[in-house]
Amino acid sequence: MKTKSFQQQIDDGQLCVAIREAEQNTSGEIRVFISRFPTTDPLADARREFDRLGMKRTPLRNAVLLYFAPESQQFAIIGDENIHFRCGEAFWKAVAGEMEAELKHGRITAAILAGIQRAGLELARHFPRQAGDRDDLPNTVERN
Repeated sequence: MKTKSFQQQIDDGQLCVAIREAEQNTSGEIRVFISRFPTTDPLADARREFDRLGMKRTPLRNAVLLYFAPESQQFAIIGDENIHFRCGEAFWKAVAGEMEAELKHGRITAAILAGIQRAGLELARHFPRQAGDRDDLPNTVERN
């Protein structure tokens, strides 16, 4: 799918609201990134964007990135070290499977919403919101 077509099917407003709602219950952070470039290794590219977006600067190292490269029809979902340690690889694979099912049916916003919601629930379970927690990163869809 072409990047422009992919992006036209995304409801940024819905995604921003979903991120904000998910983050209300956790100290964790969730970001969505859409690349206009093709990828041969979405996981490596997601890690690069994770670093570039400053997601390792969260105090508890509990940020999650949903990365999409529509030109290559690939995506990745990754978490920083503390959330990854607590939920494990099986969790990320399960979330990716749910998202992939939606993507195959052309329901792009629904796929991303599913990823945000599952990540938010897992973050809230392991990193519940505490007094003084703040939203450190923007709740917008990032693009390049």
